[in-house]
Amino acid sequence: MKITFIGATHEVTGSCYYLEAAGRKFLVDCGMQQGPDDFENVEIPVNPGELDFVLLTHAHMDHSGNLPAIYAKGFQGPVYATEATCHLCDIMLRDSAHIQMFEAEWRNRKARRQGKPEFVPAYTMEDAMGVIRNFVPCPYEKVITPAEGISVRFVDAGHLLGSSSIELTVTEGNTERRIVFSGDIGNSNQPLIKDPTYLHHADYVIMESTYGDRSHGERPDYVQILSEIIQRTFDRGGNLVIPSFAVGRTQEMLYFIRQIKAEDRVKGHGNFKVYVDSPLANEATTIFREHMYDCFDEEAVDLIRQGVNPLSFPGLRTSVTSDDSKAINFDEDCKVIISASGMCDAGRIKHHLKHNLWNKNNTILFVGYQAIGTLGRALLEGASEVKLFGEEVYVAAEICQMRGISGHADVNGLLDWIGAYEEKPKKVFVTHGDDEVTEIFARRLREEKGLDAVAPFSGTEFDLAADVCTYESRGVRKAKSTSSFKAGKAARAFEKLVAMGQRLMSVIRKNEGCPNKDLEKFSREIQSLCDKWDRTDI
Repeated sequence: MKITFIGATHEVTGSCYYLEAAGRKFLVDCGMQQGPDDFENVEIPVNPGELDFVLLTHAHMDHSGNLPAIYAKGFQGPVYATEATCHLCDIMLRDSAHIQMFEAEWRNRKARRQGKPEFVPAYTMEDAMGVIRNFVPCPYEKVITPAEGISVRFVDAGHLLGSSSIELTVTEGNTERRIVFSGDIGNSNQPLIKDPTYLHHADYVIMESTYGDRSHGERPDYVQILSEIIQRTFDRGGNLVIPSFAVGRTQEMLYFIRQIKAEDRVKGHGNFKVYVDSPLANEATTIFREHMYDCFDEEAVDLIRQGVNPLSFPGLRTSVTSDDSKAINFDEDCKVIISASGMCDAGRIKHHLKHNLWNKNNTILFVGYQAIGTLGRALLEGASEVKLFGEEVYVAAEICQMRGISGHADVNGLLDWIGAYEEKPKKVFVTHGDDEVTEIFARRLREEKGLDAVAPFSGTEFDLAADVCTYESRGVRKAKSTSSFKAGKAARAFEKLVAMGQRLMSVIRKNEGCPNKDLEKFSREIQSLCDKWDRTDI
């Protein structure tokens, strides 16, 4: 009964935990590294083809984004997640694959001209579609049994539509352990979705700490703030451009704007238009509507009972094709443009910034966290010029930020969540936070809550049955790479072949004890493959 910490250790993204329990090998989350990447992450200690299943807390890429990558290396097992998470991953993983393949095509055109190695995406659309087919939707609160001796319950984490904390109960002989993975704990009183559900019993807790060192402060009146920004922007004849995360934040903005329009808070500008220019955001909004009754909070459900769609209003226009997107910039009326990505590092938002940043009448409103090194962060920090599509663009528009709006609980919310446990867990592992933040929050849990709390580095192994750390990693900082290109296609193809070979060995071991005639047939098939592909004569 062992857990190995793989990702999101002393870092905010890339959540991944490997467990061996009740004779099974499985992951909780398999996330993609996004933004700053300061520490080396160990590899999953077994070939992906040997994994029996994956448990997924929610659909954000830093928790789900590497699922197609392990599929490409042989993972064929089920992925258990809530129903809404399954539906969101269907669009988000396909979108991720599309972006990576598009980026690879763009980079390779440039690389060929410069004689550089080929850039290869982490996975393809085929890989994304393959793993999506293996998703298994699970209702909130219902206990499922993915294997003998292992039971799982998904409870609402209040972070994103379908997000969950995972309560895992493992039995080996006479030993039973309850392990809780917090996932991303939601901020209380968010629009649309429910508040986090507290759990009360656990032997071990693996807990996020994104905002483990700070408070969001008093909750602002978002509707009032947004109304004032729209009013003053339109009064001077400008556009309001909102870089927004396609899944979650965009739907919150629509929720606020519906209320603004219903209460006629913006005066003198009639039925102003609101463009949502993101195919992913538009698909996500459809999924939000499909899960109104199982995921929305009471306030949103009350609107639905009154016949009001909380995500729709007069003047709302969706943009799907690139021609639709381009046409927005020829609309001379004052308007709100909501577009992805939320940090301005990719997608259609960059085109809207190019067309709007230079005009002092316009406003750029940031409604989410802007990581260091992103275009959004540069604008917030006062950049006077930015480079877009090879062109220097002067920044004259008003740059503002809606503070306090976050899908993550702040430090007080995190303390409330862990404080709900009726008995102290044996140990709390603090993850999913910046390097210093994980240590600060773990220390606070020790000093204020009397908990045995640690912030493990990637590679740390812990025996959950014996309650002992079997290997403590010290963390290895990454050396700065001098090349922006990944390994070539041949290297990636060979890596995949080796992974398939390791999976074949796993399958062979599982066939021990089968009838001799079946083993003989299996041997002949392997021999045929070897004869076909043996290259020793070349």
